[in-house]
Amino acid sequence: MRIGLITPAPDHPLLAAAGALLTALGHRVEALDPADPPAAGAGPLADVYLLKARTPAALALARTLEESGAPVVNTAAATELCQDRTAMADLARRAGLPFAPTRTADGPAELLALAEAGGLALPLVVKSRHSRRHDLVARADDLAGLRALAEQWPGEPVVAQPYLPSTGWDQKLWVVDGRLFCTRRRSELADPGHTGAPHGGGGFGPADLPAGRARLALRVGEVFGLDVYGVDLLDGPDEPVVVDVNAFPGIRGQAGAPEALAALALRVAAAGPPSLPGSPSPGRPSVPGRPCLPGPRAGAPADAGPGAAAR
Repeated sequence: MRIGLITPAPDHPLLAAAGALLTALGHRVEALDPADPPAAGAGPLADVYLLKARTPAALALARTLEESGAPVVNTAAATELCQDRTAMADLARRAGLPFAPTRTADGPAELLALAEAGGLALPLVVKSRHSRRHDLVARADDLAGLRALAEQWPGEPVVAQPYLPSTGWDQKLWVVDGRLFCTRRRSELADPGHTGAPHGGGGFGPADLPAGRARLALRVGEVFGLDVYGVDLLDGPDEPVVVDVNAFPGIRGQAGAPEALAALALRVAAAGPPSLPGSPSPGRPSVPGRPCLPGPRAGAPADAGPGAAAR
């Protein structure tokens, strides 16, 4: 099998570990830097591509590969949807997921005007509408905080969510092809002096995850058409609240995650091209995307389990 990695950083721990597993089994792993993609027709397509980048160039490359008939995990459409926090919240709420109430604004200044007029309660969590590296994620406790954001981020499209009480920790849930991983991390929005312990103590692995939260994480994948993704939940004993969904996160330090990713790559490669170009891998619902044009691709053998022969 030939597995392509769409990423400028193939040495990322998750990708490097999964790639080493695949290489040890005799499969060929190749990295494609979205900033320097191969020329059209430069060679045969890989049997599957893993989209571990979310830049416009990476999404464009993924779409081109999908249009040629190659399976991409996650699809360009599903990945792009998760970059738009307004679209993410709308889809989640329509699907009945317990997503945090989300308001969209043209910028922090619009939120400030609403709050000054008494039409918006504080405190708020304010985030860039379009998720990207080094984007805005901040807590505004009062009008002064909103005013500071308006000065620092003029014209930045944003979303606002009510700041909900929590333990000061986030539950980070990750899913790779239906396999769950999780941990707790200190919330970047917690009070600087907060020293409280997470709900239920320090230990938090898949065995500690309540069944309802595990089902919720799997449901998120079905709704968003994702195979590799993260779900951020507020920590605490109350009903779960989803505050973010991420396509193909890093999943660092989780035993078994590289093995799950390698197995997913081989499963999707063995299944061959999707029935409709740009559609998700078998077993996932489709996410609305751009129309695709079919094109040539290398064939895939019928049997491509973890021990399948390479080519």
